Amino acid sequence: MNEKYIAIIDYNAGNIKSVANAFQKIGALIKVSNSQKIIRNACAIVMPGVGAFGDSMKNLEIFKLTDLIRREIKRKPFLGICLGLQLLFEYSTEKEQNEGLGILKGYVDKIPDGVKIPHIGWNQINILKKDSRIFKNIENNENFYFVHSFSAICEDSSIISSTTDYGTLLTASIERDNIFALQFHPEKSSQKGMIILENFMNYVQEEG
Repeated sequence: MNEKYIAIIDYNAGNIKSVANAFQKIGALIKVSNSQKIIRNACAIVMPGVGAFGDSMKNLEIFKLTDLIRREIKRKPFLGICLGLQLLFEYSTEKEQNEGLGILKGYVDKIPDGVKIPHIGWNQINILKKDSRIFKNIENNENFYFVHSFSAICEDSSIISSTTDYGTLLTASIERDNIFALQFHPEKSSQKGMIILENFMNYVQEEG
């Protein structure tokens, strides 16, 4: 019998180890890899990441993971974290326009002027999707840890599961069917962040 595990995609985008450690703390069986076979055979996929949008897309292409992610995300639970959320969209305006995975309609743009950039530190989220699986046992206006200079602009606002107020409303998370993605870092958000990772793990187990 094949073991069921969550694949954490390692595409040299930083912050992979801390996410892996957080999942291990909650008892998840994980494999950190850029192997197509390991990602394809996983029961769920997590894509963390911090850094430049364009460079990260190039890394995914070097590892031949772009088409694989587009295929696998259609049939298994997926969690994107920070850059892992942004790469799901069609393009980013960072430095120059860079094409994303195009799984979600919309783009990634710099946080509007008038506030300190990057948006770094603890900030409250307003949960819009009250029946969200990922926010089970999380109260509205709970604080989570953010580090980002760019934010997702969603063509379909119904996929936005929470927002955060940083002088302007920013997309804090998205949810569509089996796809979950967070702009904030649950692995850096203390106990509440661990609850979110547990919610995802429980969803994976139920779907499996």
